[in-house]
Amino acid sequence: MSILFAVIACGLLSIVFAIWATQSVLAADQGNERMQEIAGAIREGAQAYLNRQYTTIAIVGAVVFIITWLLLNSLAAIGFLIGAVLSGAAGYIGMHVSVRANVRTAQAASDSLASGLDIAFKSGAITGMLVAGLALLGVSIYYYVLTGPMGYGVADRAVIDALVALGFGASLISIFARLGGGIFTKGADVGGDLVGKVEAGIPEDDPRNPATIADNVGDNVGDCAGMAADLFETYAVTVVATMVLAAIFFAGSAVLESVMIYPLAICATCIVTSIVGVFFVKLGSNGSIMGALYKGLVATGILSVVGLAIATQFTIGWGPVADTGFSGLSLFLCGIVGLIVTGLIVWITEYYTGTDKRPVNSIAQASVTGHGTNVIQGLAVSLEATALPAIVIIAGIIATFQLGGLFGMGIAVTAMLGIAGMIVALDAFGPVTDNAGGIAEMAGLPAEVRKSTDALDAVGNTTKAVTKGYAIGSAGLGALVLFAAYSNDLTFFVDNPTNFPYFSDVGEISFSLSNPYVVAGLIFGGLIPYLFGGIAMTAVGRAGGTVVQEVRRQFREKPGILEGTDRPDYARAVDLLTRAAIKEMIVPSLLPVLAPLVVYFGILFISGSKASAFAALGASLLGVIVNGLFVAVSMTSGGGAWDNAKKSFEDGFVDADGIRHEKGSEAHKASVTGDTVGDPYKDTAGPAVNPAIKITNIVALLLLAVLAHS
Repeated sequence: MSILFAVIACGLLSIVFAIWATQSVLAADQGNERMQEIAGAIREGAQAYLNRQYTTIAIVGAVVFIITWLLLNSLAAIGFLIGAVLSGAAGYIGMHVSVRANVRTAQAASDSLASGLDIAFKSGAITGMLVAGLALLGVSIYYYVLTGPMGYGVADRAVIDALVALGFGASLISIFARLGGGIFTKGADVGGDLVGKVEAGIPEDDPRNPATIADNVGDNVGDCAGMAADLFETYAVTVVATMVLAAIFFAGSAVLESVMIYPLAICATCIVTSIVGVFFVKLGSNGSIMGALYKGLVATGILSVVGLAIATQFTIGWGPVADTGFSGLSLFLCGIVGLIVTGLIVWITEYYTGTDKRPVNSIAQASVTGHGTNVIQGLAVSLEATALPAIVIIAGIIATFQLGGLFGMGIAVTAMLGIAGMIVALDAFGPVTDNAGGIAEMAGLPAEVRKSTDALDAVGNTTKAVTKGYAIGSAGLGALVLFAAYSNDLTFFVDNPTNFPYFSDVGEISFSLSNPYVVAGLIFGGLIPYLFGGIAMTAVGRAGGTVVQEVRRQFREKPGILEGTDRPDYARAVDLLTRAAIKEMIVPSLLPVLAPLVVYFGILFISGSKASAFAALGASLLGVIVNGLFVAVSMTSGGGAWDNAKKSFEDGFVDADGIRHEKGSEAHKASVTGDTVGDPYKDTAGPAVNPAIKITNIVALLLLAVLAHS
């Protein structure tokens, strides 16, 4: 128990750091009255949206809470509540800080680029440490309560079901937050760009655009609150899944308690290394913003190797682990593989989305010949961008399985998620810098200030893409761990029919591809990411169309807006998008929740065989994981490349013939079209596939638990 208390202490340390960093950010200068007025409008819009969104989610959550209590038990229902509340809190508090840091970043950038970087990254670190700290505290404290004061065994079914329900609570909030925030932010971005940039010919973030406040609001509710809830869920679910595998593989072993705590210990040490890594982020003499951020990431990764060693030493040791055939050393190496996979995915994603790299330049070059060629090349890059991450993940799966079996794979993903605090800090940095640029433009700050904020924003676009790549890669591997938990849990229930009567007549379960129900399950699971993505893209299109009509209406009815003599109605656009996003997020969010139930009970009804139904369900989970991984990576990397191709023209893009194309040129307008397509790709549909992958697996695990209790 002393190790578990140390884990909880590390979780509390992250909260203490977040409080300190919040005080430091809020103490910074807020700029002039006009800047504060704009920031206030963004803050009010973001809070109004989240309040309405969370009210809607709370209604759904209350219904699920009651169902969980009735179908499972009170412990599982409480676990669901803990996961849901903490996931929502991580996003809400992070957004609360980011909408206050944006104006301070703009003011700091007027002093120096280094000052702007410091405020923006520190505010991002607050969200990052809250995500890691709250997730670790939620899992570790509830595990302690269940196995300590309540006296359950560490691998008792009540403990496992309660922890899985905690992960489900986090997943449910995550998919609503990700999708709703994405619909809001991209509806504003797409609608505002189409009328403002393309039709009216006014710059991005021009105060004459009625959608500009909504666009800045969207950056926070989508990229800050949404990503925070997303990675909170991935973090919690991965740790829980690895603990479930430990409970299955080491049942009855003398090392059971140690291996159950091992994933928690890894995350605890990585929280400390992430906090230390934050202080390495300093702008060097070369002025490289990305280089400064990478200093912190690299320092965190190197120090996390030491953290892994400490966690291994004080939990399972370095020798053989029970009679599994692998050792503490091999599990430590699995953790190292996880960190290497993280580094490679970050590097690959940056290559495909960086402004000075071949993929982005190829899209910019294609813009020179028109809108169609821009879209063609953007789609080509998005498809190509899936290859290298897939190969890295394949190598990671094989290496960790050879070293430590399925449990070793779980340890690798746990190590990947251990540094989530630093990764989320890189992501939350993006919306803060984006807002800072918007405030600088709308407040009429000098051109050199906007130059600094644009430089920060361009890097922020890349870091957002990088963190989405990381989130998707870790989600894919985490979902494989969940699938392993499903298949092994299923075997456990079938092998113990006396204790679980529902499974007494299941018989042999075959996952062979000669089984037509397995093939049907694979195809059904494979269609979910595409259908989900299609519905999400359609939702953004409808929301964006609403904004287009509203902006056109205001320009038509108030000609003085474009002349600068009349004030746009910003609140109207925010309200329209809020209602649209909340309405549009419900159906696609429920799709991955209901899909596993449809597969199991549908195949059971058709075949009359529980074995066929369980096989089809397992196959559908693999279909969701594999296709979801490719869809999500393609959308996020392709969208990020489209966005930065557009930004290439803002500083002047020199094409292959040596001709310079400035902002406002025909080539730039073509790049805006590509960015309009890429926006819902990278910020709505793609990232939302991430929680969708895991929620299907979590629901399948809960379905087994419900059937076991029947």
